[in-house]
Amino acid sequence: VSGSEGGGMPGINLKEAAAIIVGALKKAREIPCHPMTIAVVDAGGCLVALKREDGSGNLRPDIAFAKAWGAVGMGIGGRAMGDRAAKSPEFWASLNVISKGRIAPVAGGVLLLRNDVVIGAVGATGDVPDNDEACALAGGKEAGFTTEVMEAALGKQAF
Repeated sequence: VSGSEGGGMPGINLKEAAAIIVGALKKAREIPCHPMTIAVVDAGGCLVALKREDGSGNLRPDIAFAKAWGAVGMGIGGRAMGDRAAKSPEFWASLNVISKGRIAPVAGGVLLLRNDVVIGAVGATGDVPDNDEACALAGGKEAGFTTEVMEAALGKQAF
């Protein structure tokens, strides 16, 4: 049971994740982007929903998941992870090993907040990172979430 439905930790449910994906893909068609893949994870990094458009490559689901999973795991958005990775590549290379390749420090991983608490993240891939991020942001906002791509959400994880 999701926290938004009463009882328990505030979380993201399947209906909300689906709305995020719809909003992200709508933005992708407006830009227009190459075929996209969108992943939504909860605060614990578990996959809630994923959609891959026709023509999106077979690695894209892993990339979208890594963008979202890395954001909730580190508590910062993909853009902030990319900035940090550029400044300390050795640390981020070790994180890639520690996480078994499940982290992608690049724009397109966006934290989702409810009541100032991180309750999940969305990862978008298929186009250039700036467009991926624009799609992820649009999806989160259209579904009614506060979004974060930098470090303002640090320390606001649900657990």
